[in-house]
Amino acid sequence: MNVKLAPGDKAPDFDLPLAGGGRITLADLAGERALLWFYPAAGTSLCTRQARDLRDHAEELTANGARILGISPDPIEKVEEFVEKENLPFAMAADEDHAVMEAYGAWGEKNMYGVKKMGVIRSSFVIDAHGVLTAVKYRVGTPTHVDFVRGALNPDA
Repeated sequence: MNVKLAPGDKAPDFDLPLAGGGRITLADLAGERALLWFYPAAGTSLCTRQARDLRDHAEELTANGARILGISPDPIEKVEEFVEKENLPFAMAADEDHAVMEAYGAWGEKNMYGVKKMGVIRSSFVIDAHGVLTAVKYRVGTPTHVDFVRGALNPDA
């Protein structure tokens, strides 16, 4: 059974390895707003486009104090290569056993070209300074992701 989170829900806790070393937890984000975006695979065309869009708009998106954290099921070494190759200015983490993705409902059955399989559901979550979800988007479209994030981080703009 897939978890489906909604605005107002408490963000599930996590503890993941970070590209560049160290680890990141939900507690590390306390006192700040954050965007968590789950993506299927570092270096693939849609994931690269999504990462580049966030990179190219990172200054605008984080101007009001929000942090960005990308999470994929890739090994941390692959995530590190992706960060370096694409010059990503935000935190990127690995969730190899997809436990965090499952907790957020970002892991589940997908239909890829008529074949059903388990995998990452491209999703984004905005978390407030108190660890509460303020925006949730499952199956976020790559071309519209930045617009979703912009609206979620600046709802009054």
